Amino acid sequence: MDNAKGDAAIPSDLSFEAEELAAQKTALIGRCIALVLIAVLTSFLTPWPGPVYFYFLLTLFLLLGLAAYWVALSPWRRPWHRYAFVTADFALLSFTLIYPNPLVLNEFPPQIGLRFGSFVYFFVLLAGLAYLYRPGLVLWGGVSAALSWFVGVLWLTSLPGAVWRQPVDADVDAFSAMLGNPHFVDLGVRVQEVAVLLMTAGLLALAVRRARAIAIRQASLSSERTNLARYFPRKTVDMLARKTSPLSEPREHRAAVLFADIVAFTGWAENRSPRATISLLREVHGLMTEIVFRHDGTLDKFIGDGLMATFGTPEPGDRDAISALAAAVDMVEAFDHWRQGQAEVRDLRLAVGVHYGPIVLGDIGSNRRMEFAVLGDTVNVASRLENANRELGSRCIVSAELIDAARIESREETDRLIGKLQDYGPLALRGHSATPVMVLQ
Repeated sequence: MDNAKGDAAIPSDLSFEAEELAAQKTALIGRCIALVLIAVLTSFLTPWPGPVYFYFLLTLFLLLGLAAYWVALSPWRRPWHRYAFVTADFALLSFTLIYPNPLVLNEFPPQIGLRFGSFVYFFVLLAGLAYLYRPGLVLWGGVSAALSWFVGVLWLTSLPGAVWRQPVDADVDAFSAMLGNPHFVDLGVRVQEVAVLLMTAGLLALAVRRARAIAIRQASLSSERTNLARYFPRKTVDMLARKTSPLSEPREHRAAVLFADIVAFTGWAENRSPRATISLLREVHGLMTEIVFRHDGTLDKFIGDGLMATFGTPEPGDRDAISALAAAVDMVEAFDHWRQGQAEVRDLRLAVGVHYGPIVLGDIGSNRRMEFAVLGDTVNVASRLENANRELGSRCIVSAELIDAARIESREETDRLIGKLQDYGPLALRGHSATPVMVLQ
């Protein structure tokens, strides 16, 4: 039954499965509340000790709900389990509504119970299935209810003295007498009840199918936002989620670009197992990524044992330069703190280069695969500043352009940060004119 059209688009991700379990828990809570209300109502409407019998049946309903939830949480659950519990629910409800209360002594035949309008409880139970986001289950609930009720009514018509055939040529007096007969079962009304129940189940299943599609779409959007959060800070993720095509048209503005790389990592990895190598990379990448995001940067890409990050993409801010400067200093200090006390990584160093200037950003690639890219001379200069750390024996090199832009944003914060740096003067870079820089030894 889980392969029905209504349940075809079952998502495989665990997040939606968790949502379904949460919905089933909500349905269980709703069932408990309904059972308590019914118990209170029964206490007033049924003479004592009649309510005791109904308390027992209500307890069975509660145990069925708890068992269904427990099975849903278990690792050995199967798709057919939920349909079996639904069938049991409606079978028990039919028994409750049709079989006479043995604790209430009266002279009325069992057929008289059909006159009290108790069929409406089927709709309460059916509505509870709507919480589970499964249209197929709602339809199955309607069918189970119809079959259970049909079997119960069939039993009533088979009892001695039961009257259910209506004469075609009966006059008003004869028809009135038949209606007044407590053994009379009006099959026409019973058919209408089942028909309305099935129609309600169908309409409810369509509504659940629509709600399920919306829930799946929301789960997909949540997953997409989670993936974006791996590359962008939270405020940038919110902006990308609001706009339809924020990066489709190439744009140019000023931003800071940071490159970081682990010096001597290749030689270190030669004597390590692949598992140890990957473990160290994940640890260092996690450390640097956390710092990038803490300073509202964008993780552009991992490059082997290093990374490229930008500050001011996809939208420029009013603290891009100073955020990049602070992130560079924090990276160096955090890396040094991380390697302290670890003899096997003492030979590793972190090299960072940061530059500020005009960049071009947008989507590049083909219709089959698109990629967000940041391009321009600023990127090249930042990369070469990072490489120059090996020649200078330094850990971080930042350009004068970055310092100047940071001072415009906040002179006080910039002076505090560059207090940890030293002036180096113009630095000759391959393919580029000499650039004044500051270094962190």
